[in-house]
Order: sequence, then C-alpha cells, then structure tokens
Amino acid sequence: MFNKLKTTTLFLTQVCVSSDFSVPLHSRRLYSHGTNKMKANRILFITQEITPFVPESEIANIGRTLPQETQESGREIRIFTPKWGFINERRNQLHEVIRLSGMNLIIDDTDHPLIIKVASLQAARMQVYFIDNDDYFQNRLMTVDADGNEYSDNDERTIFFARGVLETVKKLRWCPEVIHCHGWISALVPLYIKSAYREEPSFRDSKVVFSLYDTNFNNPLDENFTKKLLCKDMVESLVDSVNTPITYEELAKLAIKYSDGVILNSPNIPESLIAYANELGKPILPNQEAENYAKACNEFYDKF
Repeated sequence: MFNKLKTTTLFLTQVCVSSDFSVPLHSRRLYSHGTNKMKANRILFITQEITPFVPESEIANIGRTLPQETQESGREIRIFTPKWGFINERRNQLHEVIRLSGMNLIIDDTDHPLIIKVASLQAARMQVYFIDNDDYFQNRLMTVDADGNEYSDNDERTIFFARGVLETVKKLRWCPEVIHCHGWISALVPLYIKSAYREEPSFRDSKVVFSLYDTNFNNPLDENFTKKLLCKDMVESLVDSVNTPITYEELAKLAIKYSDGVILNSPNIPESLIAYANELGKPILPNQEAENYAKACNEFYDKF
C-alpha cells in the first residue's frame, strides 16, 4: 500500500498550486512519496451496489471496502451509486443536495429530472452520492421486482444512471484521473467518457477501468437501446458493433471496447469476454484474492 501523500494541494478555479504553475489541473499528476512513479491521485468509483445501503453481495462489499482502502492509501475519492427504492433514507440519513439536483436528462424524447442525494459513512470518513429519479428508482427494487421479473426499462435506467453520474461530477468541478466502474448498470460510462464527454474538462484525461462480475441480466435490453443512449454529439457508428438482441454479453463488450483496462472480479467470467478484451489489447487485472484486491487495483490504476 502506498504511504499517505504529504503534498498540500490547493484547488482554485481549475488550477492546482504546485511547483509547476503551467500545468492545468486536469493534466496534473502527483507522485508516490519517495519515488519517481506517477500516482493516480483522484479515483471515481461508480458502483451498482454498496453496503450498508443494500444487502451484502460481491459487488456491494467491494463497493464499500475498495474506496476506503484506496482513500487510506493517500488518494482522493468520490463514490456514486443508484438510489434504489428500498434504501431507507431516514435510517441511512440521506439528504438531497439541492445545488446538484434539478437538471433534466432527455431519454427517448422524455425529460427525467435528476435528483442527487448524499449520505456519509462516518467510520470511514467517506461520502456516497446517490443518483435518484421518481420514474426509475423511487418505490422500486434494484434490477428485478418483488416477483423476480427484470424491469422492462432497465435499459433507460442504465442510461440515466451513467449520464447522471457524469453530469454531477461536472457540477462538482472535480477531475478524476481514473474512473472505476462496477456492475452492468455502469457499463455505458466508458462509452460516454470517450465520446459525449470527451472534451469536458473534468474527463478530458480520465482513464476508465471496468470490472467484470459474474452477475448479469437474463432478458435482452430494449431493441432501441442503442438509439436511446445517444446524446450530445454522439453518432450511431459508435455503437455499430453492438449486436442484437442486446444481451449482457453485448453490453459488457461495449464497456470493454471503450475502457482503458479491465478487472476480472470473479473466477467465472465468460471466456468470450476475456478473449474480446485480449483481442483489443486491453490491460487485464486477473481475479485477486480478497486480501490483495485493493492493493492490486491501486497498482493497476497507476499503470494509466
């Protein structure tokens, strides 16, 4: 693990005060203390689940422990997750952040208000940002309903979540050097970073890491998914490689294609996805033992 940095950084109108005043904030990289190795200092975690707000699972547990260990290694972090409808706001002390809420995201010619909420994990000194919307998340479970049926608009929920996170990070005027995505609901983030948001100051130099899990969905996404996800100046050729029906594997391949690196978070990842990542020459971090996982991820971030 890395020693905590002893560098004091002052953020002022997108300028980072250091010995080199000519380098803009989005290009500035810090070094590991006592070495010449560049360190990815700002890590954005976008996760489908995180404990204790949802029941324990592989994704939820990693969503909780990895950011904490990353922060304890001397890095600056932000965490975003969906505000699933069963999350108890009063018990978990969620509150709306008015200055970040209020934007409308247009999906399939319909306006959907973006609501941002936040809660603290006081023991870990971390804040968690929640993406919320009355249509997509309020009074609903995660990806399936009480009878185990997948929601028919999971495609739009995926679009809304990815765009909601990126629009909120823009408002925070924060520039992540590495974006680590967990779970298929975050699978559009790599595409958006490399297309619709490529010129945004917050993301101009961001690298994206996508974690593959063995949790997926069973029913194909809506056949118009690739048209619905287009926004800003995106063109249809960006998603020409997506085959129909749009299965979990097709969505995962789209995420891999536009990611800078891939992490295998399960020993049971389909060989076809690993082969696809290798075919594209993507750096791959193999599945790790739990006690070494955070250290391996942080070292993987620094490769970019």
